[in-house]
Amino acid sequence: MYYLYIVENKVGKHYFGYTSNLPKRIKEHNSSKGRWTKKKGHWHLVHQEEYLTKEKAFLRERQIKRYKSGEALRQLLAQ
Repeated sequence: MYYLYIVENKVGKHYFGYTSNLPKRIKEHNSSKGRWTKKKGHWHLVHQEEYLTKEKAFLRERQIKRYKSGEALRQLLAQ
């Protein structure tokens, strides 16, 4: 199982990713092991989706990144 996930920090910045081990990955973001997330504060999970294959999770991540600061993202996070 693979997960598409979105985490958010205290100032409202979002990070999008996919992984096969969601708890471990979020822990890595909060322990300064993520290259982009390490100096941007504490991260908490705001959205996740499950996929059977890595490819499907990756393609969904790419789709979401295309509209990451628009109305489509706000609607996704409001669900």
